[in-house]
Amino acid sequence: MAEPLSDRKRLGALAGLALLAGAAQALAMGPVVLAGALQVLSVAVLAWLVSAGSRSWSQAGWIGAAFGVAWLGGTFWWLFISMHRYGHLPAWLAGLAVVLLAAALSAYLALAMALFHRCRQGRTASDLLLWSALWLLAELGRGVVFTGFPWGAAGYAHVESPLMALAPWVGVYGIGAAAAALGWLVQRGLASGVWTGRAGALLLLAAVAGLPAWQGGEFTRSRSILSVTLLQGNVPQDEKFDFSRLPETLDWHLKALLASQADLVIAPETAIPLLPSQLPDGLWLALTDHFGRRTTRALIGVPLGNAQQGYTNSVAGLGAGVAEPFYRYDKHHLVPFGEFIPPGFRWFVDLMQMPLGDFARGPLVAPSFAVGAERVGPNICYEDLFGEELAARFVDPATAPTVLANVSNIGWFGESVAVDQHLRISRMRALELQRPMLRATNTGATVAIDHRGAVTHQLAPHVRGVLEAQVQAREGTTPFAWWAARFGLWPLGVLGLLGVGLTRRRG
Repeated sequence: MAEPLSDRKRLGALAGLALLAGAAQALAMGPVVLAGALQVLSVAVLAWLVSAGSRSWSQAGWIGAAFGVAWLGGTFWWLFISMHRYGHLPAWLAGLAVVLLAAALSAYLALAMALFHRCRQGRTASDLLLWSALWLLAELGRGVVFTGFPWGAAGYAHVESPLMALAPWVGVYGIGAAAAALGWLVQRGLASGVWTGRAGALLLLAAVAGLPAWQGGEFTRSRSILSVTLLQGNVPQDEKFDFSRLPETLDWHLKALLASQADLVIAPETAIPLLPSQLPDGLWLALTDHFGRRTTRALIGVPLGNAQQGYTNSVAGLGAGVAEPFYRYDKHHLVPFGEFIPPGFRWFVDLMQMPLGDFARGPLVAPSFAVGAERVGPNICYEDLFGEELAARFVDPATAPTVLANVSNIGWFGESVAVDQHLRISRMRALELQRPMLRATNTGATVAIDHRGAVTHQLAPHVRGVLEAQVQAREGTTPFAWWAARFGLWPLGVLGLLGVGLTRRRG
């Protein structure tokens, strides 16, 4: 039977409010004041809409879908830039692709909201556990299935809130579940007719917004200090593979690399956009010879491989004593459509005029690059979005990285909030693993981050420059690094399932 027209209008109004709340959560993923409080408040609105507004599990699902589309579409809308400006897709098709991706990824949250409405029992403690467990499972699903795309996970809003103290224990997904629980408590308090309930809800929001961020225990110890040089070439994406402009780009990067006197100099992802064999005669040999005769070591983003073995998005490490021909890190977690083509989507990639294709994957656990007594663990582009994969390098403390280094090129996404969002992601990895993170990027954010997630040195984005910084290496293992290295994200998934199962048993 069709729904009455008034009921449809009511659902439309609720979905509209859900869209606004989802947009607020997307805003909390960027450089806004009180991002943690804004994120919790947006979840509180969603909890109220699902609990008090929806009249059926299907309505709750639609509300969750609306929230998710606004949240995710508002978070990674900059994909439109890469597809339209640089891929030359028609604007309507690029926009539709972003909306469809957001809608597909919102299915996890929609299912979670429908299940919550169906299984809730009306008791605060039980519903609180069910809500946070389903939220956790929804975020894990988005982060794992089909290689995962967890960009904009709720926990990233809390790199400067009191919830950051949970990072070395439960990681970004655990923080997201805790924030979901706080959002549930806030809506319960605000919906309560008792003054203390409302006061308590406002107190929770104030705590997330303004309390000093207690950063939890120190699980790692200081090691030596490295001096580093981080390069930011600021090459426009439409010029990066323009062979008429390539000589100037190469010249700047090579001069900056050769001029460094630091312990380590890092150039961004594909700073050299050609295979070593495609460079002018003798150039790569001169580069390796230069670092082979000095104490400075270099990590340089460059494609490697051949037609027979496959091509890789890689980082080459140069320096005295490095095994021949050079240290090599090959990217493991590839970007769908950009670095590998999912089955059935070749037609979509062919529509874009980009140098895209299928790359070969590197190993999940790769050796670190030695710089003096320290071990630098590279990662490329959005690999730092997957904390459990970085944690896989921490099984053996004797070989675990003492410093992390990300090389990226966000030039695909113009002067957008993607730069600030990726910086939040790197800061979260530093908090989870209690390791400093160095970022050398094409357009930003080129920064040095300490083991507490604080930015200590920074270049302005979208300018060409060289950042000189110092970073203190760390040793030791956080609880998150210990369990994620051995079990991946399964412990959190089991906790989520147990939470749902426990509430169902009580029911």
